[in-house]
Amino acid sequence: MKVVAYPISLIYYFFFFLLLLAFHPIQVVCYRIVGYSAHKKSVDILNFLLLICLKIVGTRITFVQKKPLKKGETYIFACNHQSTYDIPPLIWYLRHHHAKFISKKELGNGIPSISFNLRHGGGALIDRKDRYSAVQEIKEFCHRVKKNQWSVVIFPEGTRSRDGNPKAFQQGGLKTLLSALPKAKLVPISISHSWKLARWNYFPLPLGVHIKFTVHPPEDPDGKQITKRIAALEKIVVDNIIPG
Repeated sequence: MKVVAYPISLIYYFFFFLLLLAFHPIQVVCYRIVGYSAHKKSVDILNFLLLICLKIVGTRITFVQKKPLKKGETYIFACNHQSTYDIPPLIWYLRHHHAKFISKKELGNGIPSISFNLRHGGGALIDRKDRYSAVQEIKEFCHRVKKNQWSVVIFPEGTRSRDGNPKAFQQGGLKTLLSALPKAKLVPISISHSWKLARWNYFPLPLGVHIKFTVHPPEDPDGKQITKRIAALEKIVVDNIIPG
């Protein structure tokens, strides 16, 4: 099966990079001439096409949302993190909530389309080695989120779990978000099996992987202590990751 995956992965990556190269100037034009709404739409379409592209390697994506989410409300989507392929489905399926990501600053340069969106799409680029500057950037980011009624996606593990087994949640970023956005509803998301796409270091890509996203019901703050909220969140996310 791995032998067959090599040529199919080459075809996939051809179209993958073609999309990134094609949408980079589209993003630039949308952002600089029309503004945020056009730029966001171009990013949404790009990520939809990236999901279509994954069908070349037989990847299936199931997005289960246990309770409808209201448009115009601010949510903090907290997910486990298994691979870079967690991100396009989240961008597409959460597009109505203007979900913005907290990413490491190294991703802000050098990647067509992706780096431009990270710099100009409203998210936060943080230096994980500089705790103080990271916290300040997240605070500024929260101000933008609150002002525009956006939402946030955060991976509390801090880095990908390469074998599907979740790592302990780091509380710093979540505490900052919950303190700065006290009215935001916390939404746990459990991601299963996307780690399999990275099994062979992304080349070749395994064929026929089924990735499942389970979006749990939002939780109101209800005056709960932040530490207890994070502990409850982690339990929900981890308990609903599908093993194997």
